[in-house]
Amino acid sequence: MNARTRRGDSTPVVNLPVDHSRDIFSIPNVITVLRFALIPVVYWFLVYDQPAQGVANNVAFGLFVLCAGTDWLDGLIARATGHVTAIGKIIDPLVDRALIAAALIGLFVVNRVSLLLMLTLIGRDVYLLYGAWVLERHGRRLSVTMLGKVTTGVLMAGFASLVWNFPMLNAPVLFTWEFLGSPHVVGGLRPLGSYIVYAGVVLSLTSAVQYTIAARAEYRDAITKSDAATPVGAPTA
Repeated sequence: MNARTRRGDSTPVVNLPVDHSRDIFSIPNVITVLRFALIPVVYWFLVYDQPAQGVANNVAFGLFVLCAGTDWLDGLIARATGHVTAIGKIIDPLVDRALIAAALIGLFVVNRVSLLLMLTLIGRDVYLLYGAWVLERHGRRLSVTMLGKVTTGVLMAGFASLVWNFPMLNAPVLFTWEFLGSPHVVGGLRPLGSYIVYAGVVLSLTSAVQYTIAARAEYRDAITKSDAATPVGAPTA
């Protein structure tokens, strides 16, 4: 922070740092929007290609890696340039979840993941989005935790392997079962990403518990302060 004196005036002028928190049109946000625009393209190439190996499948893999990798890039640029914006903090995680959901649905359509896995991960995200909406109504917002960031990274790596359908790993079949008519097999000849995603599921459910505990504490605090600020006898509805 620098201070100088106006000519003919003893009042110091303070040069405050520029606040970019409310900027919308910044390089990181543009990258995030472009990532979002590529998601349906990734889905189209993934579902379009039959069988699992082929040019379209490789294009889907390349675009998925591009979308996942630029998540790190836009965050790096935002921090380096001071363009960490309020809207960026909201839409960037949403784009990550949309990318994972698109990959999950597409992989289910081409029979590379089970219905149970798809519903578990998408259900977890819908649950957390609902919790975030409830907190937002009370003027509260949770920051992404380190566990949440690690979870996203593990899932992105796992789904990249599943989209590419490579490398393949032959592991012993641990168990199988059916869920709503869809078979689920743990083990066997599968892409390495299948096993990485299993680790991601464990991390996803663990981070969901962590976010739930933090959200409940924020919600109780918001309600307590709201009740304390309401005058006695004032209408509440």
